[in-house]
Amino acid sequence: MGLPCSGSPRSIAAEVQVSLKERIRGEGRALGFNRIGFAAAGERPESRLLREWLGRGYAGGMAWMRRRLRERADPSVLAPWARSLVVATLPYDAASGRRHRGSGLISRFARGPDYHLVLKGRLGALGRVLVECSPGARVRPVVDTGAILEKPWASAAGLGWQGKHTNLIDPSAGSWLFIGEILTDIELEPDDALITDQCGECTRCLDACPTGALPEPYVLDSRRCISYLTIEHRETIPEDLRPRMGAWIFGCDVCQEVCPWNRFPSTGAALAGATESSELAGFLRLSPVEFRRRFSKSAVLRAGWRGFLRNVAVAMGNSGDPQAVGPLIEALEIPDPLVREHVAWAIGRLATDTGREALRSLLAREEDPGVRAAISMALEDDGVAGDRPSRSPVSPDTTRPSPGIQ
Repeated sequence: MGLPCSGSPRSIAAEVQVSLKERIRGEGRALGFNRIGFAAAGERPESRLLREWLGRGYAGGMAWMRRRLRERADPSVLAPWARSLVVATLPYDAASGRRHRGSGLISRFARGPDYHLVLKGRLGALGRVLVECSPGARVRPVVDTGAILEKPWASAAGLGWQGKHTNLIDPSAGSWLFIGEILTDIELEPDDALITDQCGECTRCLDACPTGALPEPYVLDSRRCISYLTIEHRETIPEDLRPRMGAWIFGCDVCQEVCPWNRFPSTGAALAGATESSELAGFLRLSPVEFRRRFSKSAVLRAGWRGFLRNVAVAMGNSGDPQAVGPLIEALEIPDPLVREHVAWAIGRLATDTGREALRSLLAREEDPGVRAAISMALEDDGVAGDRPSRSPVSPDTTRPSPGIQ
Protein backbone atom coordinates (compact mmCIF):
# COMPACT_ATOMS: atom_id res chain seq x y z
CA MET A 1 0.00 0.00 0.00
CA GLY A 2 2.95 2.29 -0.50
CA LEU A 3 3.96 2.50 3.18
CA PRO A 4 7.69 2.26 3.98
CA CYS A 5 9.15 -0.99 5.18
CA SER A 6 12.47 -1.12 6.98
CA GLY A 7 14.12 -2.20 10.21
CA SER A 8 15.16 -5.60 11.49
CA PRO A 9 13.48 -8.37 13.48
CA ARG A 10 13.07 -7.84 17.24
CA SER A 11 13.60 -4.06 17.11
CA ILE A 12 12.05 -1.45 14.83
CA ALA A 13 12.18 2.31 15.20
CA ALA A 14 9.00 3.91 16.54
CA GLU A 15 8.28 5.89 13.36
CA VAL A 16 8.70 2.77 11.24
CA GLN A 17 6.46 0.79 13.60
CA VAL A 18 3.58 3.17 12.93
CA SER A 19 3.92 2.67 9.20
CA LEU A 20 4.30 -1.10 9.56
CA LYS A 21 1.23 -1.45 11.77
CA GLU A 22 -0.84 0.68 9.44
CA ARG A 23 0.31 -1.38 6.46
CA ILE A 24 -0.58 -4.62 8.27
CA ARG A 25 -4.05 -3.24 9.02
CA GLY A 26 -4.50 -2.13 5.43
CA GLU A 27 -3.38 -5.46 4.01
CA GLY A 28 -5.59 -7.20 6.56
CA ARG A 29 -8.65 -5.31 5.36
CA ALA A 30 -7.81 -6.27 1.79
CA LEU A 31 -7.68 -9.92 2.90
CA GLY A 32 -11.13 -9.65 4.48
CA PHE A 33 -10.16 -9.32 8.12
CA ASN A 34 -12.50 -7.20 10.18
CA ARG A 35 -10.02 -5.74 12.64
CA ILE A 36 -6.36 -6.24 13.56
CA GLY A 37 -4.68 -5.46 16.87
CA PHE A 38 -1.26 -5.91 18.44
CA ALA A 39 -0.14 -7.29 21.81
CA ALA A 40 3.15 -8.12 23.52
CA ALA A 41 3.87 -11.82 24.04
CA GLY A 42 3.81 -12.97 27.65
CA GLU A 43 1.65 -14.86 30.11
CA ARG A 44 -2.02 -13.89 30.19
CA PRO A 45 -3.57 -13.50 33.66
CA GLU A 46 -6.60 -15.43 32.39
CA SER A 47 -4.51 -18.59 32.47
CA ARG A 48 -5.32 -18.87 36.18
CA LEU A 49 -9.03 -18.87 35.35
CA LEU A 50 -8.42 -21.54 32.72
CA ARG A 51 -6.81 -23.78 35.34
CA GLU A 52 -9.76 -23.27 37.69
CA TRP A 53 -12.19 -24.01 34.85
CA LEU A 54 -10.36 -27.21 33.99
CA GLY A 55 -10.31 -28.16 37.66
CA ARG A 56 -14.11 -27.99 37.73
CA GLY A 57 -14.27 -30.56 34.95
CA TYR A 58 -16.00 -28.12 32.60
CA ALA A 59 -13.82 -29.20 29.67
CA GLY A 60 -15.61 -32.54 29.59
CA GLY A 61 -13.77 -35.01 27.40
CA MET A 62 -11.50 -32.40 25.78
CA ALA A 63 -8.32 -33.82 27.28
CA TRP A 64 -6.25 -31.82 24.82
CA MET A 65 -7.15 -28.66 26.74
CA ARG A 66 -5.34 -30.01 29.79
CA ARG A 67 -2.17 -30.55 27.82
CA ARG A 68 0.37 -27.83 27.05
CA LEU A 69 -1.05 -25.48 29.68
CA ARG A 70 2.14 -23.45 29.89
CA GLU A 71 2.04 -22.87 26.16
CA ARG A 72 -1.58 -21.80 26.33
CA ALA A 73 -0.76 -19.35 29.09
CA ASP A 74 2.28 -17.85 27.36
CA PRO A 75 2.93 -17.92 23.57
CA SER A 76 6.64 -17.37 24.22
CA VAL A 77 6.68 -20.91 25.62
CA LEU A 78 5.06 -22.17 22.41
CA ALA A 79 7.54 -20.11 20.36
CA PRO A 80 10.45 -18.90 22.55
CA TRP A 81 11.44 -16.31 19.96
CA ALA A 82 7.99 -14.64 19.95
CA ARG A 83 7.93 -11.01 21.07
CA SER A 84 4.58 -9.83 19.72
CA LEU A 85 1.20 -11.08 18.54
CA VAL A 86 -0.76 -9.76 15.59
CA VAL A 87 -4.37 -10.68 16.36
CA ALA A 88 -7.03 -10.62 13.64
CA THR A 89 -10.76 -11.26 13.43
CA LEU A 90 -12.46 -12.61 10.32
CA PRO A 91 -16.26 -12.31 10.02
CA TYR A 92 -18.31 -15.19 8.70
CA ASP A 93 -21.70 -15.37 7.06
CA ALA A 94 -24.34 -15.03 9.78
CA ALA A 95 -27.40 -14.98 7.52
CA SER A 96 -30.09 -17.14 9.07
CA GLY A 97 -31.60 -18.52 5.86
CA ARG A 98 -34.59 -20.86 5.95
CA ARG A 99 -35.13 -24.27 7.46
CA HIS A 100 -37.58 -26.78 6.03
CA ARG A 101 -39.31 -29.74 7.63
CA GLY A 102 -37.08 -32.78 7.99
CA SER A 103 -33.84 -30.80 7.95
CA GLY A 104 -31.12 -30.34 10.53
CA LEU A 105 -29.23 -27.29 11.74
CA ILE A 106 -25.52 -26.75 11.20
CA SER A 107 -23.87 -23.89 13.05
CA ARG A 108 -23.26 -20.88 10.85
CA PHE A 109 -19.48 -21.04 11.26
CA ALA A 110 -19.46 -24.47 9.55
CA ARG A 111 -21.74 -23.77 6.59
CA GLY A 112 -18.89 -22.56 4.43
CA PRO A 113 -15.43 -23.97 3.74
CA ASP A 114 -13.34 -25.19 6.66
CA TYR A 115 -12.41 -21.98 8.47
CA HIS A 116 -9.13 -23.44 9.74
CA LEU A 117 -7.81 -23.57 6.19
CA VAL A 118 -9.27 -20.21 5.15
CA LEU A 119 -8.06 -18.39 8.26
CA LYS A 120 -4.59 -19.91 8.25
CA GLY A 121 -4.18 -19.10 4.55
CA ARG A 122 -5.04 -15.45 5.07
CA LEU A 123 -2.87 -15.21 8.17
CA GLY A 124 -0.03 -16.67 6.14
CA ALA A 125 -0.50 -13.96 3.52
CA LEU A 126 -0.49 -11.32 6.24
CA GLY A 127 2.63 -12.82 7.79
CA ARG A 128 4.44 -12.46 4.48
CA VAL A 129 3.88 -8.71 4.74
CA LEU A 130 5.81 -8.72 8.01
CA VAL A 131 8.69 -10.62 6.42
CA GLU A 132 8.66 -8.33 3.41
CA CYS A 133 8.87 -5.28 5.64
CA SER A 134 11.45 -6.77 7.96
CA PRO A 135 13.58 -9.35 6.12
CA GLY A 136 14.59 -12.23 8.32
CA ALA A 137 11.65 -11.80 10.68
CA ARG A 138 10.11 -14.95 12.12
CA VAL A 139 6.36 -15.41 11.87
CA ARG A 140 4.00 -18.22 12.80
CA PRO A 141 0.26 -18.14 11.98
CA VAL A 142 -1.92 -19.77 14.66
CA VAL A 143 -5.61 -20.72 14.54
CA ASP A 144 -7.72 -22.35 17.24
CA THR A 145 -6.06 -25.73 16.77
CA GLY A 146 -2.94 -24.19 18.31
CA ALA A 147 -2.25 -23.71 22.01
CA ILE A 148 -3.38 -20.09 22.25
CA LEU A 149 -5.95 -18.42 24.52
CA GLU A 150 -7.38 -16.67 21.50
CA LYS A 151 -10.25 -14.74 23.09
CA PRO A 152 -8.17 -13.21 25.90
CA TRP A 153 -5.50 -12.29 23.36
CA ALA A 154 -8.10 -10.67 21.10
CA SER A 155 -9.33 -8.67 24.09
CA ALA A 156 -5.75 -7.69 24.99
CA ALA A 157 -5.24 -6.46 21.42
CA GLY A 158 -8.29 -4.20 21.70
CA LEU A 159 -10.56 -6.18 19.36
CA GLY A 160 -13.50 -6.61 21.77
CA TRP A 161 -14.46 -8.18 25.08
CA GLN A 162 -15.40 -11.70 26.08
CA GLY A 163 -19.17 -11.66 26.55
CA LYS A 164 -21.33 -13.53 29.00
CA HIS A 165 -21.72 -16.29 26.41
CA THR A 166 -17.87 -16.50 26.47
CA ASN A 167 -17.52 -15.44 22.82
CA LEU A 168 -15.58 -12.37 21.72
CA ILE A 169 -17.84 -9.38 21.03
CA ASP A 170 -16.69 -6.56 18.78
CA PRO A 171 -19.11 -3.62 19.23
CA SER A 172 -18.87 -2.86 15.51
CA ALA A 173 -19.32 -6.44 14.27
CA GLY A 174 -20.94 -8.55 16.99
CA SER A 175 -19.64 -12.03 17.73
CA TRP A 176 -19.86 -13.86 14.39
CA LEU A 177 -16.06 -13.85 14.18
CA PHE A 178 -13.13 -16.19 13.73
CA ILE A 179 -9.96 -15.26 15.61
CA GLY A 180 -6.40 -15.89 14.48
CA GLU A 181 -2.93 -14.81 15.53
CA ILE A 182 0.52 -14.34 14.06
CA LEU A 183 3.44 -14.84 16.44
CA THR A 184 6.47 -12.80 15.46
CA ASP A 185 9.90 -11.91 16.81
CA ILE A 186 9.34 -8.27 15.84
CA GLU A 187 8.79 -6.09 18.88
CA LEU A 188 5.66 -4.19 17.92
CA GLU A 189 4.13 -1.58 20.20
CA PRO A 190 1.01 -3.10 21.81
CA ASP A 191 -2.34 -1.46 21.24
CA ASP A 192 -3.77 0.01 24.43
CA ALA A 193 -7.29 0.81 23.21
CA LEU A 194 -8.95 -1.87 25.34
CA ILE A 195 -12.71 -2.22 24.94
CA THR A 196 -14.53 -2.52 28.25
CA ASP A 197 -17.23 -5.11 28.89
CA GLN A 198 -20.53 -3.77 27.59
CA CYS A 199 -22.84 -6.71 28.33
CA GLY A 200 -24.37 -4.75 31.20
CA GLU A 201 -27.25 -6.49 32.95
CA CYS A 202 -28.29 -8.46 29.84
CA THR A 203 -28.65 -12.22 30.39
CA ARG A 204 -30.35 -13.21 27.13
CA CYS A 205 -27.67 -15.77 26.26
CA LEU A 206 -27.94 -17.45 29.66
CA ASP A 207 -31.73 -17.49 29.54
CA ALA A 208 -31.90 -18.86 25.99
CA CYS A 209 -29.39 -21.72 26.25
CA PRO A 210 -31.49 -24.88 25.72
CA THR A 211 -29.30 -27.12 27.87
CA GLY A 212 -28.26 -24.73 30.64
CA ALA A 213 -24.63 -24.70 29.51
CA LEU A 214 -24.16 -21.16 30.87
CA PRO A 215 -24.68 -21.61 34.63
CA GLU A 216 -23.58 -18.02 35.29
CA PRO A 217 -22.23 -15.09 33.23
CA TYR A 218 -18.90 -15.74 31.50
CA VAL A 219 -18.94 -19.44 32.44
CA LEU A 220 -19.43 -22.28 29.95
CA ASP A 221 -20.03 -25.84 31.10
CA SER A 222 -18.91 -27.60 27.94
CA ARG A 223 -20.48 -30.87 29.05
CA ARG A 224 -23.93 -29.35 28.60
CA CYS A 225 -23.12 -27.29 25.49
CA ILE A 226 -24.74 -28.46 22.25
CA SER A 227 -21.64 -27.46 20.29
CA TYR A 228 -19.49 -29.65 22.50
CA LEU A 229 -21.96 -32.54 22.44
CA THR A 230 -22.23 -32.54 18.65
CA ILE A 231 -18.56 -31.88 17.82
CA GLU A 232 -16.09 -32.77 20.57
CA HIS A 233 -18.01 -35.41 22.54
CA ARG A 234 -17.29 -38.86 21.14
CA GLU A 235 -19.56 -41.14 23.11
CA THR A 236 -23.19 -41.43 24.23
CA ILE A 237 -25.02 -38.12 24.60
CA PRO A 238 -26.66 -37.89 28.05
CA GLU A 239 -30.29 -38.89 27.69
CA ASP A 240 -31.63 -35.92 29.62
CA LEU A 241 -29.93 -33.49 27.22
CA ARG A 242 -31.05 -35.08 23.94
CA PRO A 243 -34.58 -33.60 23.87
CA ARG A 244 -33.11 -30.13 24.43
CA MET A 245 -30.82 -30.35 21.42
CA GLY A 246 -33.62 -29.77 18.94
CA ALA A 247 -32.50 -29.98 15.31
CA TRP A 248 -28.83 -29.12 15.88
CA ILE A 249 -26.56 -31.68 14.23
CA PHE A 250 -23.26 -29.75 14.29
CA GLY A 251 -22.71 -26.89 16.67
CA CYS A 252 -25.25 -24.41 18.02
CA ASP A 253 -25.84 -20.67 17.54
CA VAL A 254 -28.56 -19.95 20.10
CA CYS A 255 -26.51 -17.82 22.50
CA GLN A 256 -25.24 -15.68 19.63
CA GLU A 257 -28.59 -15.44 17.89
CA VAL A 258 -30.16 -13.77 20.93
CA CYS A 259 -27.21 -11.46 21.66
CA PRO A 260 -28.21 -7.81 21.12
CA TRP A 261 -24.76 -7.02 19.73
CA ASN A 262 -25.54 -9.23 16.74
CA ARG A 263 -28.32 -6.90 15.62
CA PHE A 264 -25.73 -5.05 13.60
CA PRO A 265 -24.29 -6.25 10.29
CA SER A 266 -20.67 -7.33 10.25
CA THR A 267 -18.13 -4.81 8.98
CA GLY A 268 -15.91 -6.59 6.50
CA ALA A 269 -16.02 -9.22 3.81
CA ALA A 270 -17.94 -12.19 5.18
CA LEU A 271 -16.64 -15.70 4.70
CA ALA A 272 -18.87 -17.28 2.09
CA GLY A 273 -21.45 -19.61 3.61
CA ALA A 274 -23.36 -22.62 2.38
CA THR A 275 -26.89 -23.74 3.14
CA GLU A 276 -28.25 -23.50 6.66
CA SER A 277 -29.98 -26.83 6.84
CA SER A 278 -29.82 -30.21 5.18
CA GLU A 279 -32.11 -33.19 4.89
CA LEU A 280 -31.70 -35.49 7.88
CA ALA A 281 -32.80 -38.74 6.27
CA GLY A 282 -30.20 -38.36 3.55
CA PHE A 283 -27.45 -37.73 6.10
CA LEU A 284 -28.45 -40.85 8.03
CA ARG A 285 -27.81 -42.95 4.91
CA LEU A 286 -24.23 -41.73 4.44
CA SER A 287 -21.53 -44.38 4.55
CA PRO A 288 -18.18 -43.46 6.17
CA VAL A 289 -16.68 -42.94 2.71
CA GLU A 290 -19.61 -40.80 1.57
CA PHE A 291 -19.43 -38.73 4.76
CA ARG A 292 -15.75 -37.97 4.22
CA ARG A 293 -16.39 -37.10 0.59
CA ARG A 294 -19.41 -34.89 1.42
CA PHE A 295 -17.58 -32.90 4.12
CA SER A 296 -13.98 -33.15 2.91
CA LYS A 297 -13.61 -29.35 2.88
CA SER A 298 -15.89 -28.61 5.81
CA ALA A 299 -15.38 -28.25 9.56
CA VAL A 300 -18.23 -30.79 9.92
CA LEU A 301 -15.64 -33.49 9.24
CA ARG A 302 -14.40 -32.95 12.81
CA ALA A 303 -17.47 -34.70 14.26
CA GLY A 304 -16.54 -37.94 12.51
CA TRP A 305 -18.97 -40.25 10.75
CA ARG A 306 -20.30 -42.03 13.84
CA GLY A 307 -20.64 -38.80 15.84
CA PHE A 308 -22.41 -37.03 13.00
CA LEU A 309 -24.92 -39.86 12.44
CA ARG A 310 -25.48 -39.99 16.20
CA ASN A 311 -26.36 -36.27 16.08
CA VAL A 312 -28.63 -36.75 13.08
CA ALA A 313 -30.52 -39.53 14.86
CA VAL A 314 -31.13 -37.30 17.89
CA ALA A 315 -32.40 -34.49 15.67
CA MET A 316 -34.77 -36.89 13.90
CA GLY A 317 -36.07 -38.06 17.26
CA ASN A 318 -36.75 -34.44 18.19
CA SER A 319 -38.47 -33.65 14.90
CA GLY A 320 -41.90 -34.96 15.88
CA ASP A 321 -42.20 -36.16 12.29
CA PRO A 322 -43.57 -39.72 11.95
CA GLN A 323 -42.12 -39.86 8.43
CA ALA A 324 -38.68 -39.98 10.03
CA VAL A 325 -39.43 -43.45 11.45
CA GLY A 326 -38.82 -45.26 8.13
CA PRO A 327 -35.25 -43.98 7.63
CA LEU A 328 -34.56 -44.56 11.33
CA ILE A 329 -35.66 -48.20 11.08
CA GLU A 330 -33.30 -48.63 8.12
CA ALA A 331 -30.52 -47.17 10.27
CA LEU A 332 -30.98 -49.90 12.89
CA GLU A 333 -28.81 -52.01 10.57
CA ILE A 334 -25.85 -49.61 10.78
CA PRO A 335 -22.89 -51.61 12.19
CA ASP A 336 -21.79 -48.97 14.69
CA PRO A 337 -23.45 -49.49 18.11
CA LEU A 338 -23.18 -45.82 19.11
CA VAL A 339 -25.29 -44.86 16.10
CA ARG A 340 -27.81 -47.68 16.68
CA GLU A 341 -28.19 -46.68 20.33
CA HIS A 342 -29.25 -43.14 19.40
CA VAL A 343 -31.38 -44.38 16.52
CA ALA A 344 -33.28 -46.61 18.94
CA TRP A 345 -33.81 -43.64 21.25
CA ALA A 346 -35.11 -41.55 18.36
CA ILE A 347 -37.57 -44.25 17.26
CA GLY A 348 -38.86 -44.55 20.81
CA ARG A 349 -39.27 -40.78 21.07
CA LEU A 350 -41.40 -40.69 17.92
CA ALA A 351 -43.59 -43.44 19.44
CA THR A 352 -45.16 -45.10 16.42
CA ASP A 353 -46.44 -48.67 16.25
CA THR A 354 -44.15 -49.42 13.30
CA GLY A 355 -41.17 -48.12 15.23
CA ARG A 356 -41.99 -50.17 18.34
CA GLU A 357 -42.30 -53.33 16.28
CA ALA A 358 -38.91 -52.70 14.68
CA LEU A 359 -37.35 -52.19 18.10
CA ARG A 360 -38.84 -55.42 19.44
CA SER A 361 -37.42 -57.27 16.46
CA LEU A 362 -33.97 -55.78 17.00
CA LEU A 363 -34.02 -56.47 20.75
CA ALA A 364 -34.35 -60.19 20.04
CA ARG A 365 -31.01 -60.25 18.20
CA GLU A 366 -29.06 -57.25 19.49
CA GLU A 367 -25.91 -58.14 21.41
CA ASP A 368 -24.47 -54.73 22.34
CA PRO A 369 -25.48 -53.85 25.93
CA GLY A 370 -25.74 -50.13 25.26
CA VAL A 371 -28.06 -50.64 22.31
CA ARG A 372 -30.12 -53.19 24.23
CA ALA A 373 -30.52 -50.69 27.06
CA ALA A 374 -31.64 -47.98 24.64
CA ILE A 375 -34.20 -50.31 23.04
CA SER A 376 -35.49 -51.42 26.42
CA MET A 377 -35.95 -47.85 27.55
CA ALA A 378 -37.75 -46.97 24.33
CA LEU A 379 -40.11 -49.92 24.83
CA GLU A 380 -40.55 -49.45 28.55
CA ASP A 381 -44.17 -48.40 28.21
CA ASP A 382 -44.92 -51.67 26.45
CA GLY A 383 -43.64 -53.66 29.44
CA VAL A 384 -40.84 -55.45 27.60
CA ALA A 385 -37.90 -53.77 29.32
CA GLY A 386 -36.80 -57.17 30.60
CA ASP A 387 -33.10 -57.16 31.31
CA ARG A 388 -32.64 -53.41 31.11
CA PRO A 389 -29.56 -52.40 33.12
CA SER A 390 -29.49 -49.26 35.21
CA ARG A 391 -28.81 -46.28 32.93
CA SER A 392 -30.01 -43.33 34.97
CA PRO A 393 -28.48 -40.29 33.28
CA VAL A 394 -26.01 -38.38 35.38
CA SER A 395 -26.42 -34.71 34.56
CA PRO A 396 -23.18 -32.72 34.52
CA ASP A 397 -22.37 -30.85 37.69
CA THR A 398 -23.67 -27.30 37.68
CA THR A 399 -21.72 -26.06 40.69
CA ARG A 400 -20.78 -22.47 39.99
CA PRO A 401 -17.06 -22.11 39.29
CA SER A 402 -14.69 -19.30 38.60
CA PRO A 403 -15.09 -18.11 34.99
CA GLY A 404 -13.84 -20.35 32.22
CA ILE A 405 -11.80 -19.15 29.28
CA GLN A 406 -12.16 -21.23 26.12
